[in-house]
Amino acid sequence: MTDVMLLWDNPLLFEKLFEENGLKCQRILSAALGTPFLPACKCVIVPTGFANSAYTKILPGIERNGKAFEKFVSAGGVLVVFGALVTTYDHKWLPMELTYTEKHGETHLHRVGEHEAQCIVADPGMVVECDGYFSSTDGDVILNNDDGQAVMVVKKVGEGMIIATTVHEFPSPDFLGCVMDNARRSKL
Repeated sequence: MTDVMLLWDNPLLFEKLFEENGLKCQRILSAALGTPFLPACKCVIVPTGFANSAYTKILPGIERNGKAFEKFVSAGGVLVVFGALVTTYDHKWLPMELTYTEKHGETHLHRVGEHEAQCIVADPGMVVECDGYFSSTDGDVILNNDDGQAVMVVKKVGEGMIIATTVHEFPSPDFLGCVMDNARRSKL
């Protein structure tokens, strides 16, 4: 039974993180989105660089399948989307407003309100890498960078949730636990 589907077209070091935390991870191609062949899972992750053709070719499949993502999240799944790694990117395939702006640098993470997903890094006081920020959103901003720009946004959609972040670090075990605790197995 799959816990996490990692949307990418070649092996990633990221996959080892899930194994180390006792989660069953399956890497899938974007061409498989919306087909009846994918098993149900709790979480779908779109890694950093998904919109940059120098890293991957998954973007066309993602952009064609916005309804599949909305259905997955509405039924209780959690969709985690990392930075696009292009100058600017409008996430038109998401059931929310979200615009990314690329800006690499080190920053502290500043909490906005309280949310379980703020545990994306193990030590909240450490300086982290971010690859950009969200210049516009209709989601709830839960983390800002040192310049007051949104680097983590959440939006409840139906029974599930979308988490978008530009934090360019492997997520903490607590974050993975939070995602699993808040997700319900759903078909993509």
